[in-house]
Formats: sequence, structure tokens, C-alpha cells
Amino acid sequence: MSFIDFFTFSDPNIRYVTLGCLLLAGSAAVVGCFTFLRKRALVGDAVAHSVLPGVCLAFLVSGQKNPVILLIGAFITGWLSLLVIDWITRHTKIKEDTAIGSVLSVFFGIGILLLTAIQRNGNAAQSGLDNFLFGKAASLVEADVITFSVVSLLLLVTISLFYKEFTLLCFDENFARTIGLPVRRLEWILTSLTVLAVVTGIQAVGVVLMAAMLITPAAAARFWTDKLNIMLLLAAAFGCLAALTGAYLSYLAPSMPTGPWMVMVISLIAVGSFLLAPKKGIIARMQRQRIIQHRMRDENILKALFQLGEKNQSYFQERTEESVLLHRKMNPKELRQGLFRLKNDGYTERKGNQWALTREGKERGQRVTRLHRLWELYLSQVLHIAPDHVHEDAESMEHVLTPELEARLREQLDNPQFDPHQSEIPK
Repeated sequence: MSFIDFFTFSDPNIRYVTLGCLLLAGSAAVVGCFTFLRKRALVGDAVAHSVLPGVCLAFLVSGQKNPVILLIGAFITGWLSLLVIDWITRHTKIKEDTAIGSVLSVFFGIGILLLTAIQRNGNAAQSGLDNFLFGKAASLVEADVITFSVVSLLLLVTISLFYKEFTLLCFDENFARTIGLPVRRLEWILTSLTVLAVVTGIQAVGVVLMAAMLITPAAAARFWTDKLNIMLLLAAAFGCLAALTGAYLSYLAPSMPTGPWMVMVISLIAVGSFLLAPKKGIIARMQRQRIIQHRMRDENILKALFQLGEKNQSYFQERTEESVLLHRKMNPKELRQGLFRLKNDGYTERKGNQWALTREGKERGQRVTRLHRLWELYLSQVLHIAPDHVHEDAESMEHVLTPELEARLREQLDNPQFDPHQSEIPK
């Protein structure tokens, strides 16, 4: 029943909270993609903590909690914090990460002092001002949603207008300078969008958690694609999903604020992306590493069987596992597993307790041996490395050399017949 009550959006408070969270999460995620790609994730955290004194000063000057006035104050101090960080980085020996940490701490400390002073001055209008620390989406009203809508539209329109320039700024800043783009001005525009995105979200998520809504959707989306336009859409979708789910969970448990729930949900989405993304996820990467390890081990087994056959040109003779282990040291269990994999692929055949190469297996083992000896000769003749120091490197390179590189090696070495150890290089 609560599910129907929430998703029909019949309650105005539910509408305002959900729509406000969706607007701030989607727009912040899009802006956060450019911040993330420029490797300036800490900047978002610095801005998020630096807006608190601006909120407090705006309240002290105006005496009211008008969302527009508070956002203007937050924007000014957020911008000021970035100017201070930039000045420190450019005119001192302090690195950017140290400057960010210092400015973040100072501004946030000033904000806490101002907030404490406001709470003690007896102004009745200050009630709820401390919600800017951790956010309170339940306090959003229609005026807040209208403000969020205007700011979100401004962010998205600006990104659309400068999409190509921002893309070039993120991926090749030097080229952007070369072709005459006003890089410094574009940086400030992008920085202003970051500040505006953070400022917009502090009322719902709070200054402590807003950096997560800026960067985490972008980090999660990056694991699923290499295309910027798709990354922007995915980040916005992840942010909106976190906002909608966070608002619903907060509706089910009113004692739990929406902002922390949003951060928890987007964190779960990010962890899921880190683990399950098909190309860049941890599980997929482990699977690829496992496949590569198996391929290298299998090629080493084929190479060992081929080299055993070189002694008397008996490449297809049956051999025991013990004879292979005598020629090449490896784990007996891994050898047996590799032989069975090669059998399934048609490179070896089993006859009783013995194994023999098939014609395809002989050709593949011969190629690995050839690449190994060519690389050893290249290291010895061209790079002048001692012959007794080239084996280990060749053990790795033999698995990655392409036919094109093999042809170039043979050409550069003038079609050699023997490696540095006077072993014949198979044709």
C-alpha cells in the first residue's frame, strides 16, 4: 500500500521531495562527469564543505531562509574557496591536494562557527538552518523545486552549448590550447557549473554528503562505457535512481533522512558497477586474467612438447606427463588441467597415460618456440643483452608478439636460422 501511495505522487510533499531530489541528482551527476574526467574529484568535496559559511552569512545579512538568497551566499563562498585553492597552488609550493584539504577544513570550520553563533543569537528564523549539514529533503517546498528546476536547466543548457569544448578540455587540454580555445575561461565556466551543482543539492543532501552525489554516479558510469555521451546519460540515470529510491526509503522510514539514503543507494550502484561491469568490472577483469593465464600455460605446454620432439624430429610421439615435467618445471596439477584443455581444443590427444601433439598443436607449439627464439636473438643482437639474460623476457613476449611484429623481427634480423644459444629457429 505504501508503494502505491508513494508512486502515485498524490501527496504534494512527496511530489516536491521526489522531484527536487531527481533534479539535483541528475544535474549534479552530469556536471560531475566532467569533474571526474578531469581528475578533480576532491574539488567537489572542497566546494561542498565551503558553501556552509556562505549559507550562514546570507542568513545573517537577509535574516530569512529564502532559498535563492541562501544559494547566492553559498555560491559566492564556494567560488571563493576555488579561487583560494587556485591561488595557493599557483603561487606557493603547496600541491593541489594539500591546498584543497586546507581550504576545505578552514571554510567548513568557519561555517560551523557561524552556525553556532546563529543558533545562540535567538533568531527564531534560524530553525532548521543546521539541516544544511546533512540535508533534509523533507523540508523542500514548491519554491525550492522551482529554484532547482531553473538551476538544473541552466546547468544542462550550458553543458549542451559547450559540450565539444568541455570534452576536449577533459581529454586533451594541450590540443585545446594549440587550436586557440580559451582554456582558462572554459575551466572557470566548468568550475562555476560544479559550484552551482553542489550549491543546488546542499539543502537536500547536505554539505557533508553532496560530494558523493557529484562524483559517485560518474565513477559508476565510467565502468560501463568509454563514450562520453553514454557516460553522461548513465550517470544521470544512476543519480536519478538513487534519488527516487532514497526518497522512497525515507518515506518508509521517516526517521531516516533522504540525503543519506541517496548516498547509500548510489554507493551500492557504484560497488555493483565496480564488480559487475562487463568490460572494466573487477569480476570481468579477473576472468580475463584467468583466461590469459590459461592461454600462456597451455602455450608453454605445447612449446615443451614441441621441443621434446625437436631432439629426434618425433613431434607426434606419445609422452608421459613426467617427461614433460622433466623438460619444464610446473605444477603437475596445472599440467594435467592444461593437457585436458588442449585436448578439448584439438591440440593434443590422449593415448592411455600418454599425450601426443596433433598437427594443429605441433604448429602452435612451433610458432611459440619460434617467437621465443626470435625475441632472444633480438635482445642479444639489437639491444646487446647477454645471451644468458634474455630467456625470462622472451618467456613473456612469446605470448604477445603478433604476426606483424614477427615479420618485422625476421626482416630486421635478416631471416636468422639460430638463436643466441645456437638452437634452430623453426621456419
